[in-house]
Amino acid sequence: MENLIIPCKSRLPVVVPPPPTPQPKQDTPLGFTTRPFISLSRKTHPRMADAHLNYLCRKGHLREAIAVLDYVGQNGLKVRPNTYAKLVESCITENSIQLGRKVHAMVDLVEVLPLFVETKLVGMYAKCGSLDDARKVFDGMLERNLYTWSAIIGAYSREKRWREAVDMFYSMVEEGVMPDGFLFPKILQACGNAGDIRTGMLIHSIVIKSGMFSHERVTNTVLAVYAKCGELNSARRLFDSMEHKDTVTWNSLISGYCQKGEMDEAYRLFDAMQKEGTKPGLVTWNVLIAGYSQMGKYDVALELMSKMESQGLVPDVFTWTSLISGFGQNNRQSQALDLFREMLMVGIKPNGVTITSAISACTSLQALNRGKEVHSVAVKMGLGDNVLVGNSLIDMYSKREELEAARWVFDVIKDKDVYSWNSMIKGYFNAGYGGKAHELFLTMQESDVRPNVITWNVMISGYMQNGDDDQAMNLFQRMEKDGKVKRNTASWNSLISGYTQNGQMDKALGIFREMQSLHVSLNSVTVLSVLPSCANLIAINKVKEIHGCVVRRDLESVLSVSNSLIDTYAKSGKIEYSRRLFDRVTSKDIITWNSMIGGYIWHGCHRSALDLYDLMRQFGLKPNRGTFLSILNAYSLAGLVEEGKRVFSTITEELLIVPALEHYIAMVELYGRAGRLGEAVEFIENMPLEPDFSIWLALFSACRIHKNIALAVLAAERLLEFEVGNHSIYQLLSQTFGLYGKSEHALKLKRLEKDALARKSPGESWIIKGNKVYRFIADCSTPYFEHLHSWLREIEEKVRGFESYDRLCIEEEEKEETGRIHSEKLAIAFALAGKYRAPQTIRIMKNSRMCVDCHKTAKYVTLSYGCEIYLSDSKCLHHFKDGVCSCGDYW
Repeated sequence: MENLIIPCKSRLPVVVPPPPTPQPKQDTPLGFTTRPFISLSRKTHPRMADAHLNYLCRKGHLREAIAVLDYVGQNGLKVRPNTYAKLVESCITENSIQLGRKVHAMVDLVEVLPLFVETKLVGMYAKCGSLDDARKVFDGMLERNLYTWSAIIGAYSREKRWREAVDMFYSMVEEGVMPDGFLFPKILQACGNAGDIRTGMLIHSIVIKSGMFSHERVTNTVLAVYAKCGELNSARRLFDSMEHKDTVTWNSLISGYCQKGEMDEAYRLFDAMQKEGTKPGLVTWNVLIAGYSQMGKYDVALELMSKMESQGLVPDVFTWTSLISGFGQNNRQSQALDLFREMLMVGIKPNGVTITSAISACTSLQALNRGKEVHSVAVKMGLGDNVLVGNSLIDMYSKREELEAARWVFDVIKDKDVYSWNSMIKGYFNAGYGGKAHELFLTMQESDVRPNVITWNVMISGYMQNGDDDQAMNLFQRMEKDGKVKRNTASWNSLISGYTQNGQMDKALGIFREMQSLHVSLNSVTVLSVLPSCANLIAINKVKEIHGCVVRRDLESVLSVSNSLIDTYAKSGKIEYSRRLFDRVTSKDIITWNSMIGGYIWHGCHRSALDLYDLMRQFGLKPNRGTFLSILNAYSLAGLVEEGKRVFSTITEELLIVPALEHYIAMVELYGRAGRLGEAVEFIENMPLEPDFSIWLALFSACRIHKNIALAVLAAERLLEFEVGNHSIYQLLSQTFGLYGKSEHALKLKRLEKDALARKSPGESWIIKGNKVYRFIADCSTPYFEHLHSWLREIEEKVRGFESYDRLCIEEEEKEETGRIHSEKLAIAFALAGKYRAPQTIRIMKNSRMCVDCHKTAKYVTLSYGCEIYLSDSKCLHHFKDGVCSCGDYW
């Protein structure tokens, strides 16, 4: 894109002096002057004013004519209808709504107001761009004929208000006026563009009964309706019944097949057209080229353009635009820009759609400099203030955070539409300028373009994105009352996704419940927004409820929804539900496979994960970074170090995928679980990335489990450089230094720990019982504490003798003391200590890592009480069953 400049010849034009201006011939009627006013009185001949007005209209002196008309009125005279009609016609020629309104204001000066004059006024307003005024005149008419209806229906068609044009047809028939061969095509065009096949079929039957089917233009537009509405069987039957087929006939049917994506049949018709002696015109070629481009068949589209040129037809702006647009929309943006440059080089002037497509390609490629070059071309072509071009430029500049450039474009656009305002407001929010977005929103409310539901939703999403949920909720509550805009599903989705992204899961679920209570229809975005709020052990009932909504709304076939449900069920502890849903998905993508494999890893089922990975490769799917992360974790769980090392080298050497930090963490855990701590340290030292907190924490965990105090201290000293103020880290490091004998470090940490203590998050656990969520804190203020403590004392001795752990006793949470029990133990006791039968499954969430003693207690309980415990802590999911944990005692 180095050169997007249109080439020109370097030779300068020779300037020739203009010839002397000839004097105009005298053709002014006798007794008249070109001055706006003539001497008029009641004795003046009544036709003198008409003659002068006709003369002024003929010469294009419309303003003078209006001044004369006003003078005529002041002198109590009248004008003939034909004279007045010429004035109205002159307003259309001048395309001046202001002058048209002045002429209309003096309609009382017409001697007798015939129907054709009122019809002329309807046409004037419509053609000068004021459909509302045209409709007012139309509605005020006492009588309307075929021409009047033609004028108003034509007005709606010009404004592309197809639905209203069709409605006017029904009103016309109710008044007893039937369209003719000239009006039927307009109405049929509206039917086709509105997708109203029912009215199209009705008109088809009227046309046959009235004998107008012989009108070639009418028949072609009936065929076009069937083709546009996708009724290709009906279109084909009509096509085959037609005796005479012109280029328009063939084009309509070929276009219909192209729109349906049936390109083979479209091409067969193209060949048949030529065999039957009808030469394809430029429009025919463009229809085919556009069809193949949109289908992503770029080579065929380019070959067709070459064939077209070989037959003597020069590709026009529509040919090039179809190719550029098609390439851009099918992830071939670089080729689209190459075509754009080639188009300029051959001297084809782009239109607004061409420029817009080129800018969109630059936006997708994040090629700002290329986009600026296209912008300069747009300005040179006089399209800098075009609303379509401007909107795409605002989008491009905003996404690259060039807010000043985006605002400059916004200010240049003459006729801003609602998309212009919305794009600029969204751009400000995305760049973090919420204040500027709010100012523009207020300005928009005072402009000619009123905020629509998308504007309000952009504002709500923007405030949520910037963390101002109070302002977002305020706008949400005001939009119907103050903005007179009805909320839609997207309005609710904006709040739900915002709360979810801000970590306020309860509020997200609350909005979802309110949405359901008001019977607001949910969509796939709603489901995808709310499901992350339920991805935990205590929200399984909510997940099932949402899944029920998905089934009722027939959204399970939406792949992204099924993928999200697979992932959420796994995180909610229902891996068997995930697999059932996975098996039902017919067209799985890489996310489907990754979600299921990742779910198995989360549950510690490494064998199932690896089996699924093998099956995925048998189906020929190429694994991505996410897949490899899960497979590394699977080999880590299985203790298969060499296999894990081989997969890691495959990522880097064979597939040329650059590993992310998560892959390096997985490798440290792979070495750590196997006790190969020296290799883990060597791996960290040779990493191309700077080790972060997670890397050293993974090594620290391995050292703690494998009792390597020296390396634990090394990792602890590195951890000390991160997350200043994290009480849990101080707790771990203080114990580590104490065990190693570095008492001065421990004392220093104790002093730092005091500062972090105020910000300390206490150990908390949540449990679901009887559809209610209960919260427990590690202290003696818990309700029913004595009762729960008594139950725990009964099993304490049995737990102590159950098994012993051979590991360093370094824990995030402070040790249990008299009157202080860890929150997960209280939750387990609450579930089991009672007169009711012990539950089969206990689900607990905890905000910090379990300690060894609590882990041992949970294992003992499942063995003694015959239940299962799912407990997710800050490290992993623990699935306790029959005295064994899914984590393999490594957490």
